[in-house]
Amino acid sequence: MEVKKDQLLKKIIQILDDNKAQNIVAINLENKSNIADHMVVASGTSSRHIQSISENTLEELTKIGIKNCKIEGKNSDAWKLIDAIEVIVHIFHHEQRKHYDLEKMWEDHSPQQKILI
Repeated sequence: MEVKKDQLLKKIIQILDDNKAQNIVAINLENKSNIADHMVVASGTSSRHIQSISENTLEELTKIGIKNCKIEGKNSDAWKLIDAIEVIVHIFHHEQRKHYDLEKMWEDHSPQQKILI
């Protein structure tokens, strides 16, 4: 099964939700950044949960034909990044998420684009 570009964001959000990620937020980056079309920020409850979410998300993306995805922050207990080409996924421990506050940073550039899931 292959996912089209416009369905990728929805699929990633579904995978995160299925893996019990918390406070999932999608931010539209189209025409605002060349790193990706969307950024998704989510929280995990523990280092194990964050690891599990990131590994399961990568596995599910591979199953649906999204190639060349990778996880950054493999040695971190409090943060992982999944580069799914058009979508960048950040999975944080709650304290790290508050510290980096990516939603606030991108809200300043595009307040109407923030979508709480």
